[in-house]
Amino acid sequence: MTMRSKRTAAFGRTLYRFMLMVVVLAVIGCSGSKVTTKLSAELPRYQIRTIALLPFTTLDTPQVRDLVDRSFSVPLGVQRSDMAMSAPLSTEHSLSQTVIVPRGAGDIVTQLLWSRLKTRQGITVLSPGEATIILDTSASKHSTGQLPAVTVAKQLKADASLVGQVLVYQERVGGRFGASPAATVGFEAKVIATDGQVLWEGNYYEKQRPMNEDVMGFLQRRGMFVTAEELAAYGVEYMLREFPFGTVEEH
Repeated sequence: MTMRSKRTAAFGRTLYRFMLMVVVLAVIGCSGSKVTTKLSAELPRYQIRTIALLPFTTLDTPQVRDLVDRSFSVPLGVQRSDMAMSAPLSTEHSLSQTVIVPRGAGDIVTQLLWSRLKTRQGITVLSPGEATIILDTSASKHSTGQLPAVTVAKQLKADASLVGQVLVYQERVGGRFGASPAATVGFEAKVIATDGQVLWEGNYYEKQRPMNEDVMGFLQRRGMFVTAEELAAYGVEYMLREFPFGTVEEH
């Protein structure tokens, strides 16, 4: 092969890699953000050393399956639970098209958060068990004019509470190499100070999609369809990368 031929071949390989990268980035860009976070402008006024982790709740309102899939294409912020779409329950067809968030989904997300936050450096995170004791007391049940997050933080002498809600939790139907529908998970989280100020908000939503719709997600999961809990673990991990309190323990 002549020098000119070698240069032509090398140029062709470089151009191919460049075009492939452009295509990958374009597809990734079209897949939408799975995690969004928001910091309060008031955060610098607060010193947060201790956070109480409250058990995550689950959205009670039945969701219309088709509308859930369409409206949650990207995280829409912490108001999603206030904008929940009630499903009409008057017909058998409507019932067949609705989904309910499993009660246990809140516990799953809570424990995923707790397993990561309890080893976080520079911040003390109190266990959800401690918060549950406070929430179960008659004093907190009858407290008026206060958010449960505020009540728990004050009684545990914490600087703030981390609260959240699971909005969507649908298990895959199928296995690792083929699922229809695939797993879908969405949840929101807030850090609320003892005066009721929301200091940080996070939101995660993902419906696992095939490679042609989400190259990065497909590669991260080694080309397999994961469970709802595995999606939730991914959401917790990436949401905590934007968590402004404490730092991850170095191994």
